[in-house]
Amino acid sequence: MRYELHYWPTIQGRGEFIRLALEEAGADYVDVGNGSEEDGLGMPVMETYLNGEATPFPPFALPFLKAGDLIVSHVANILQFLGPRLGLAPEDEALRLWAHGLQLTLADLVTEAHDIHHPIGSSLYYEDQKTEAKRRAEGFIKERIPKFLDYFEHVLEDNPKGDRYLVGDSLSYVDLSLFQIVSGLRYALPKAMQRIEADMPKVVDLVSRVAQRPNIKAYLASDRRLPFSENGIFRHYPELDEV
Repeated sequence: MRYELHYWPTIQGRGEFIRLALEEAGADYVDVGNGSEEDGLGMPVMETYLNGEATPFPPFALPFLKAGDLIVSHVANILQFLGPRLGLAPEDEALRLWAHGLQLTLADLVTEAHDIHHPIGSSLYYEDQKTEAKRRAEGFIKERIPKFLDYFEHVLEDNPKGDRYLVGDSLSYVDLSLFQIVSGLRYALPKAMQRIEADMPKVVDLVSRVAQRPNIKAYLASDRRLPFSENGIFRHYPELDEV
């Protein structure tokens, strides 16, 4: 099956969590938002789904995945769908539900990371809320990043199958998502992350091993991997890293 990923062009954003799973599995997929309109891709085709022209079940927002006749929206929901099909989820039902819960926890962290530079509202520019962003960043760095990453450190420590992966004894989509979040936080808050990571050796080790997996390593070196930027979820504003 050829999968169609529908997400905003030119940014990693939430679509990157799905790209990583597709790339790790070597899946056949097309990144619709970054395709050419001449090839029937790009924003116009995505808008036909969002406004209900192309499907009776329009997604509320991007990203969504088209798999045959199915339309699946929301990152955690998409990954729960793709995981078993791509060999990135355990066969055991209890472990699959555990993985989904971990992914939802990571989704909470993604939202909090976004909100440090848009603490009042997404409709305002960062420059319109810099004072509030500074206050939000302080709490995020001192309290929230350590709380989340310490949780995943303990998930690795307590995994009965060993501390190499978050779920079971093999790589899952949750490991890929944790890799993406840590990578994004390193871009956005490099000083803070250098301090915080000193207390998270198992998380750091997992992230390093994910980066060296052959398909992920090739993807990271390719032009398919869009760069982090100040238009995405993880944005580097130096003044927010001065805590």
